[in-house]
Amino acid sequence: MSKKNICEIFGSNVFNDSVMRERLPEDTYAALKSAIKEGKGIDRSIANTVASAMKDWAIEKGATHFTHWFQPLTGITAEKHDSFIAPTDDGHIIMEFSGKELIKGEPDASSFPSGGLRATFEARGYTAWDPSSYAFVKDDTLCIPTAFCSYLGEALDQKTPLLRSMEAVEKQALRIVHLLGLKDVKRVETTVGPEQEYFLVDKEMYLARPDLMFCGRTLIGAMPPKGQEMDDHYFGVLKPRVASFMRELDNELWKLGVLAKTEHNEAAPAQHELAPIFTTTNIAADHNQLTMEMMKKVADKHGLVCLLHEKPFDGVNGSGKHNNWSLTTDTGINLLSPGKKPAENPIFLITLAAVIAAVDKHQDLLRISVATAGNDHRLGANEAPPAIISMFLGDELTDMLTAIEKGVHRDDAQKVNMTVGAEVIPCIKKDNTDRNRTSPFAFTGNKFEFRMLGSASSISDTNVMMNTMVADTFLEFADRLEKADDVTAEVFAIVRDTVKNHKRIIFNGDGYSDCWKNEAAARGLLNLESTVDAVPHLADEENIAMFKRHKVLSKTEINSRVEIVLENYSKVLHIEALTLIDMMSREVIPAIMEYNDILCGLVNNKNAVDASLDASVELELIARLSAANREIYRLTAELKNSVAAAEREEDVIDKAVYYHDTVLKIMNDIRKYADSAEAVVPKDYWPYPSYGDLLFKV
Repeated sequence: MSKKNICEIFGSNVFNDSVMRERLPEDTYAALKSAIKEGKGIDRSIANTVASAMKDWAIEKGATHFTHWFQPLTGITAEKHDSFIAPTDDGHIIMEFSGKELIKGEPDASSFPSGGLRATFEARGYTAWDPSSYAFVKDDTLCIPTAFCSYLGEALDQKTPLLRSMEAVEKQALRIVHLLGLKDVKRVETTVGPEQEYFLVDKEMYLARPDLMFCGRTLIGAMPPKGQEMDDHYFGVLKPRVASFMRELDNELWKLGVLAKTEHNEAAPAQHELAPIFTTTNIAADHNQLTMEMMKKVADKHGLVCLLHEKPFDGVNGSGKHNNWSLTTDTGINLLSPGKKPAENPIFLITLAAVIAAVDKHQDLLRISVATAGNDHRLGANEAPPAIISMFLGDELTDMLTAIEKGVHRDDAQKVNMTVGAEVIPCIKKDNTDRNRTSPFAFTGNKFEFRMLGSASSISDTNVMMNTMVADTFLEFADRLEKADDVTAEVFAIVRDTVKNHKRIIFNGDGYSDCWKNEAAARGLLNLESTVDAVPHLADEENIAMFKRHKVLSKTEINSRVEIVLENYSKVLHIEALTLIDMMSREVIPAIMEYNDILCGLVNNKNAVDASLDASVELELIARLSAANREIYRLTAELKNSVAAAEREEDVIDKAVYYHDTVLKIMNDIRKYADSAEAVVPKDYWPYPSYGDLLFKV
């Protein structure tokens, strides 16, 4: 595709600013932009004009329906389609779309996760237009990004708290920048670039694996002779099917205005990554949901299936989502950009200090934001950050902060040129800090990269936590600055206090090392290893107070989210357990028995021909497989009973704990015996495609 064609297709299915400027009356366009910029409500007359222009544009794009596109607490998006048609008196139709239909929709709130906020007999809920995120056409439908709330106004979605948190951090950040002399700044926005990892497997093989179909991950599977140990897949040449998929994916995302930028093979075989250019956080969240949806749709067209589970294959790297977070003013200043002299840059220093303090004080919230049943399999392995929250700043920034803490003047280190020893290669600038891929929360130049997110999760939860806890620290800092006689001196006092009180969170070493757990414990850092360990802390009083203080989440909304996450955790393990029971009972146990019968026949044939013929190999295999099958049969029965016991638990926390402590343990034991049997049973007798087939035959 030519450069001209790319420029033409980018945003071609988006009702973006240039389309609005072209199609809306000048006064309507100005009023709409002003309302968005100032966060004010939109007048009904403006909405009617916008709706009419939006409808005409969408119909020209082939749309016949419209939908309020929202993000309920299911982790994916939802949409109910209505056609534009309206009847006329003469038996014909006209195409209509009103401002009322643009602004407000009404899905059934009781049919989505609500954590008790909505009962079946209290079904009313509302979707409300988010004009700060552009509408778009997808699958011949005009999609209008919306928030989703209950009849009483509680947030039932991912977007509403995210928008609230963005307003909260902006409010407090403006206080900071104005106190530091940047009076011309009117807006401060959080920006995010979410890197998305995923696997691609052959569709026919996927359909032959009930665990992949129902659970998104393999519940059993013996490792092939080769995994990722050769490091030959990472950044390797793309296979033709994968390259074709990526080209089409780019095109589809570009049409929707998604800034898809970088793509490559990841560390594990069949694993890949897509990274976008940074954009405003709520738009980044919308675009990441569209990215995951399009990955699945485009993969299907290529005879592939996109796996977004955090750990689809045991024994190779799982998939994460790196959340690159920063703060930017409407005047173009990145508050986390160190500049040439970071030690003399008060905006950078106080922003850095705010993040350090926020991450240390609210380790639990960051861990909670990535807590899912799938991500529990990934965190803490030698492929992803540990479940312990720490921050990497690099030697230069750490030394600078240490000097400030001690009151010692330190000249800023200058970037140096680096040569590689071959004159034909030009000199390159060496960064002041290295990178640390074992750190869950790393400073990477002018942003923080939070690497703990699971690949299937919405980025909204993490950014709600980040925005709110930084807003709370900014609030504390702004209060101090407003009382100070010398604002600049107070900045350095704040930084000194922050380093003194929160330096335990800074760790530049190897997060994968065995000794880190002990050191982290000695520092007093939290180690919330699983979802059931982490999520109940969301309802701690200090967390409720903070979210309430910034009007991001109420106590009722927080309690509902605790219930929803833990209910989801139990449901995931319930489905996985039932799937494993079915696979063992209907396929694996009979397959082992069938192959054992073949071996017994070989022994009998040898004995019939000549009793002295050696049948020791066959007898050893029979004994080994019989022992494994006996354990699989026993454990499968035990798993059935444990699932029934788990379902009898009435308290949501008790049920989740039972699934984690008992059901999951039995499932892991079954896997151990099933995988040992797969390593022995010939491929023709084993009922499912192997890891070797899934990982290497795309």
